[in-house]
Amino acid sequence: MCRYGMYGPYKQIYACFTCRKVFKQTSKYELTEEEWNKIKHSCPQCGEGMKEMGHDFKAPKQTDVKQWIKVEILYQHGFAYHSCGCDGPGYRPAKLHQVNEFLEMNKRFKSEGEKLLDRLMKRM
Repeated sequence: MCRYGMYGPYKQIYACFTCRKVFKQTSKYELTEEEWNKIKHSCPQCGEGMKEMGHDFKAPKQTDVKQWIKVEILYQHGFAYHSCGCDGPGYRPAKLHQVNEFLEMNKRFKSEGEKLLDRLMKRM
């Protein structure tokens, strides 16, 4: 059985890319749906909205700007650090210069039509 399913609920991990900080927040499984919908996950320091990163996220040092940029780019393209706790979230590039290649190899499409169009464009 998966670790997060057996021993939870774990606190949710949120990141503020502006301040380059991570905060743990109450899990949605500890609250009613009504209470959860009222919560605004804003950074306590700057007030910007924080992003849910997943239980497997390990934040870079606050001073490591390149790593924070890498994490933000990955997040913007749909790559967070969610998993069930067994195998982890999968491969993520270690360096900023590897991100473009990773995104190209792991493109995410909103529909089968976009996927087909991408394959056709590559053949031209």
